[in-house]
Amino acid sequence: MYSRIQDVAALVGRIGIAVVFFAHGLEKWNSGIDATADMLGGVGIPLPTLAAIFLIAVEVVGPILFVVGLVTPLVGIGFAISGLGAVFSVHLEAGLTGEGGYELVLVLALAGLALGFNSGRLALDHVLFGRRKKAEEPVS
Repeated sequence: MYSRIQDVAALVGRIGIAVVFFAHGLEKWNSGIDATADMLGGVGIPLPTLAAIFLIAVEVVGPILFVVGLVTPLVGIGFAISGLGAVFSVHLEAGLTGEGGYELVLVLALAGLALGFNSGRLALDHVLFGRRKKAEEPVS
């Protein structure tokens, strides 16, 4: 029974993280690649157009994949790159807490990474890959 609770908790966590990243991704999507690239270039991100395309993909497509539980380790790494990039390029000077602080961005990035590698059994990754791997393990 405890493992079922863990699986539901992982699903709820994936949904929560996905909602926040999706909201930020839609802002970037609605602004467009050029405006997002200008913003990224303004804070010193190298190759801002490429970074804008990456961020929009990670923050719009990634949450959909995260909710259904498909390629969650890859999405989790994308969330970590996105969030840690925001910490170091935008929020670091404001400190951990307070106006513009990086505490929420850091938690979202690292929670996305952790859930990406621990997505639970209520994920397509488990259905498509986890069961096969378990069946191949030798019984001792």
